[in-house]
Amino acid sequence: MAADRAEHDHTRVQEFFGVRAADWDSRFPDDGPAYAAAVGETGLRPGDAVLDAGCGTGRALEPLRAAVGPTGTVIGIDLTPEMLHRARLAGRDRNGRLLLADVSRLPLSDRSLDAVFGAGLISHLPDPAENLRELARVVRPGGRLALFHPVGRAALAARQGRRITDDDLRAEPNLRPLLDGSGWRLTSYVDEDDRFLALAVRQETLPAD
Repeated sequence: MAADRAEHDHTRVQEFFGVRAADWDSRFPDDGPAYAAAVGETGLRPGDAVLDAGCGTGRALEPLRAAVGPTGTVIGIDLTPEMLHRARLAGRDRNGRLLLADVSRLPLSDRSLDAVFGAGLISHLPDPAENLRELARVVRPGGRLALFHPVGRAALAARQGRRITDDDLRAEPNLRPLLDGSGWRLTSYVDEDDRFLALAVRQETLPAD
């Protein structure tokens, strides 16, 4: 039953983003500076290994590469083939390795990364607690997680013609315990009209199963 639900969630995400991939960048042409600023606050250093989880068309890959330098490692994963295709067409694979992969089963070793960057990620996770725990698995203790969106919660809700509800995972009272129970500790939280950025540090040990 759980496997069937996961497959349904994956299909839904692929269908949602697959039909939008071709014009995704043209719909949001001015987001580049916001991505660069968020990457700058993530605390990456030259030589670091970083994952762009749910990388889409790869808009974060260039600033991530600039942050870790030529000796660093940048990996972008996405569940939607069409998104990765657009990233390659835009030449963004020059900045990192692109993989078709699922955040619930990352093809990466334990503690192999220094950071994870996730733009617009959390609202599309089928099992947020378990998926965030999987992200924590591949990051070393003390490593960093950045959950980003180029507009804040209220601005995004208005854009989508809806209201913010109390169960919004990105609300700080919901996000803090979610991260804490998944191997992360929230260290910074900003929710403004022109950006959302939550930063967390990977705990020394992961919560027991």
